[in-house]
Amino acid sequence: MSNKPVTDALKKVLAESYGLMLKTQNYHWNVEGPNFPGLHALFMVQYSELFLAVDLVAERIRALGEKAPGSYGEFGKLSKIKDGDGELDADFMVKDLYESNVTLLASIKKAFAAAEKAGDQPTADLMNARSALHEKTVWMLKSSLPKQTRLKLAV
Repeated sequence: MSNKPVTDALKKVLAESYGLMLKTQNYHWNVEGPNFPGLHALFMVQYSELFLAVDLVAERIRALGEKAPGSYGEFGKLSKIKDGDGELDADFMVKDLYESNVTLLASIKKAFAAAEKAGDQPTADLMNARSALHEKTVWMLKSSLPKQTRLKLAV
């Protein structure tokens, strides 16, 4: 039942989702400044959602007959998302999360394409839902940045 291109793409999504969850929780704990209450709450919503997502993605990998990666070492090899720095100021945290969500969104879209090509509708549905959520997250994070920073962003 396993389809290697699909499970390989899902493993990358899993690793990047987990890394983004940790980074977002780090920033939730360490954000400071005049926007603290709103960013603290926003980051909590985002890392809580990612916590649920990693389980869904890992279970989909298992349903396809593969073992899900589950260690920092494995995740580090699969992910382009780097650790967060809790010493950053709030705007840099938001920008970093924005960029990390854009990175994850690209991996999700590749997994969606692999699932579509394989005729794997459950995986395509899962990736479609993940894509919609991260598109909203990207918008919310971008909207939280000062205008001069927003104008410099790629997406």
